[in-house]
Amino acid sequence: MARRFSAPYQSEPVSSLASWARNLAVFSVVAVLVSILIVRFGFLEMKPALATFFGALGCAGLSILVGFAAFAAIWQNGSRGMSRILLALLIDAVVLAYPAYLAVQYRKLPPIHDITTDPIDPPRFEALARLRTGEGTNPAVYAGLYSAEQQRLAYPDIETVELDVPVQQAFDVTMRLVTKRKWLVIDERSPQPPRRVGRIEAVARTPIMGFREDVSIRITPDDADGSRVDIRSASRYFESDLGSNAARISKLIDDINSAADSASLKPVKKPVAPAAKLPPKVVKK
Repeated sequence: MARRFSAPYQSEPVSSLASWARNLAVFSVVAVLVSILIVRFGFLEMKPALATFFGALGCAGLSILVGFAAFAAIWQNGSRGMSRILLALLIDAVVLAYPAYLAVQYRKLPPIHDITTDPIDPPRFEALARLRTGEGTNPAVYAGLYSAEQQRLAYPDIETVELDVPVQQAFDVTMRLVTKRKWLVIDERSPQPPRRVGRIEAVARTPIMGFREDVSIRITPDDADGSRVDIRSASRYFESDLGSNAARISKLIDDINSAADSASLKPVKKPVAPAAKLPPKVVKK
């Protein structure tokens, strides 16, 4: 029966399937928010958080199927509930849009999670190593040559940053950028050539779920007045980072280069010599 928009139509019962589709969609939103809170604030381990998240996606998918079934039922018996179906489908689209994008990225990008500007001698995780020992975490040691080759093919622009500024200035510039990003700094050591290289270890978070990704930055002198900055960013969980570590390093490289250029081009203020005092004038009377 075709849908009727007359007054008698308003007295028709609301399709129970339409109500179920809406309720499932709302529940999926609540479950997604709960899973994000679990990860960001560490209420539970990673596995329960992921189980909650994927359960939410399953509810959203089920809501779509129930919504289509409700649409068919409404078309057949003329009951009400189209607005609930449309609301459910809108919510489901919002919930599933970003995971669908991540699924596409997963198929496009290599399954690696450890990115560095120096695969031969990557910056080490020292203070961060003790944070990567729990169940399901990736090891602190570098992923190896296979990861390096996959990185070279997927992200060929990630290379060591070579600066024409002294090593201490390079350390200060990098530290300011890390602080600006509000990463959690675990350890920092300013360079003291030739005994010690500069090192910064920090924890970054992914934008939505807040997964922890560890960053180690090494600053070393290069020639007389230059410096080199090597960066390593590795996911603490999962074997594929979906490109997040490479994007983080690329953006940091661009910002370091821009900040170093600005610092080197800034004119040095020279002290102003005091004006020479003139001898007092003698007025002849």
